[in-house]
Amino acid sequence: MHPFFVWLEATSLSTWIRESTSVWAFPTILSVHTVGMGFVAGLNAAVALRILGFAPAVPLLELRRFLPVMWIGFWANAVSGVLLLIGYPTKAFTNPVFYLKLTFIALALLVLGSIMRSVFGDKSLDLNPATRKNRTLAWWSLACWTGAITAGRLLAYTYSHLTSKQ
Repeated sequence: MHPFFVWLEATSLSTWIRESTSVWAFPTILSVHTVGMGFVAGLNAAVALRILGFAPAVPLLELRRFLPVMWIGFWANAVSGVLLLIGYPTKAFTNPVFYLKLTFIALALLVLGSIMRSVFGDKSLDLNPATRKNRTLAWWSLACWTGAITAGRLLAYTYSHLTSKQ
């Protein structure tokens, strides 16, 4: 195995995440990752579905207030994801599905940036979320977050090496 994986798995943080019986180790980190995912993907889905015409009585501008909550969820996911990666670096870095997950997340963030500029860019404009461009962005957002979640879930089943010792 790669020396970096061996070194990282030997750190006290990695060992604690992987082997501790404390509820504050792996179970809490995974729970924070799951809740963060719910906020980031859920709020992205709410905005995308609103753009696609669901809940037309809800003003789209009102959904803008949830964007900071979505970013909190994203950063909770990023931190907890790095901790999960530290716990099992060989499992992640040797699995192509891990890179697929990161690709979907990167694409989802690019799409979100486009949605924010296109839909929420100028507060003084009348919001017309149903443009063809915005509907396309909404579909891409839903597809990217679905892909990221699916790939993330598959990581538990598609690895060939759990640790560098195996």
